Amino acid sequence: MSLATVHSRAQLGVSAPVVSVEVHLANGLPALSLVGLPETAVRESKDRVRSALQSSGFDFPQKRITINLAPADLPKDGGRFDLAIALGLLAASAQVPASALTTLECLGELALSGELRPVRGVLPAALAARDAGHSLLVPLANAEEASLATGLTVYAAEHLLQVSAHLNGAAPLAPYQSAGLPMADQRHLELADVQGQQQAKRALIIAAAGRHNLLFSGPPGTGKTLLASRLPALLPPLSEAQALEVAAVQSLGASHSLSHWPCRPFRQPHHTASAAALVGGGSSPQPGEISLAHHGVLFLDELPEFDRKVLEVLREPLESGEIVIARAREKVRYPARFQLIAAMNPCPCGYHGDPAGQCRCSPEQVQRYRLKLSGPLLDRIDLHLNVPRELHSPLAHTPGTPSSAEAAAQVSHAWQRQLTRQGKANAELGLTELQQHCSLCAEDRDWFESACQRLNLSLRASHRCLKVARTLADLADAPHIQRAMLAEALQYRLSH
Repeated sequence: MSLATVHSRAQLGVSAPVVSVEVHLANGLPALSLVGLPETAVRESKDRVRSALQSSGFDFPQKRITINLAPADLPKDGGRFDLAIALGLLAASAQVPASALTTLECLGELALSGELRPVRGVLPAALAARDAGHSLLVPLANAEEASLATGLTVYAAEHLLQVSAHLNGAAPLAPYQSAGLPMADQRHLELADVQGQQQAKRALIIAAAGRHNLLFSGPPGTGKTLLASRLPALLPPLSEAQALEVAAVQSLGASHSLSHWPCRPFRQPHHTASAAALVGGGSSPQPGEISLAHHGVLFLDELPEFDRKVLEVLREPLESGEIVIARAREKVRYPARFQLIAAMNPCPCGYHGDPAGQCRCSPEQVQRYRLKLSGPLLDRIDLHLNVPRELHSPLAHTPGTPSSAEAAAQVSHAWQRQLTRQGKANAELGLTELQQHCSLCAEDRDWFESACQRLNLSLRASHRCLKVARTLADLADAPHIQRAMLAEALQYRLSH
């Protein structure tokens, strides 16, 4: 057959649109033409494929070769199409049966020797192939990741010769059997290790129970970073669908590591990170820190030290739960439903308000430092809490401190109440749902509205206080919001 088609998958955000690699052999002077909007790495694949076929002992067709990557208007990049192009050439020249490629999708980069090298973004392609009812052929190094898509038949090979033998029926590959990714362990992140700071620990539990954003403010050494690092251990486990979403985003990243499977991610970018590092982007768009923190925690330490323009890009994804990166030829969407935990010092030196009196900052310096954070961004943070320095023995044990397991049990109970009642976290409630699930009696409503006016809270901040109060009611196993819960929720707006 002089015409063959092999199916593969492109990478477009967390989606993996199908790409048909069509190979046609015609009489004429030997030449190879690659069309279908290929980027540089794809155009270079013809040289890698030629060397791989010759090194493996196959005949490279001495004809006029046309390779089309359809659809033609979808940009293609990377070496992920090498294997499909090679198999298309072999099928078009009758060196492997084309019928064996009908329901098989292929991903993989070829070395000049014919070995198969791993590629990024295999999990989204595996999920799409499963939904299409196809099987998937990948390099052995990608097989464990692809096998996370339950119900998909995965074939893994290390060399092009193994793939050829499988297609010809000489040595069929057995479907890959997963050994299982190692489970990440977060048990060492113990909440009781944080000495004192009972109010901060309560705020952390509230944040975990309702998926609320949280800002810690206080002098150095008071445990702000330590508290933030304990949050993932308090959050409910990911569902299978959520774990696959997280793994799919991580498979697109530069490290494409699944070492924390299936735990919630905890991302902590440095304050020198650029907007592109936080949001994602580049000439070939890649997910940023906020997408890599999807269904997990994004911790920003030294919040005012981040460039203000960098922080402002957080505002939209905090509301919408996704980020859209637009380029001239494509628009890529990445999920970004993360929980923001931030920490900051009260002034440039860090000791404003400290009982030891070490602060040497002028009032103007303190004001300028705090103005680095915009009002709209602070409005989107539900809980604001001062974390003061506590005077106690460095080795003293704080009585009454819940362990991470005990706190996680409280969070899980409150979380189940939310799922039963509304199917989502309190922090994600819309306006209509807020009116339905956070109703107040007439007396408490008047009191709350009066308090919000006295505190000069915006409508967004008032709504977020209601959501926090709803979480306090869930933690207390109370059917309705009480005034004491409203007062505590308002208290967390006064701390900053």
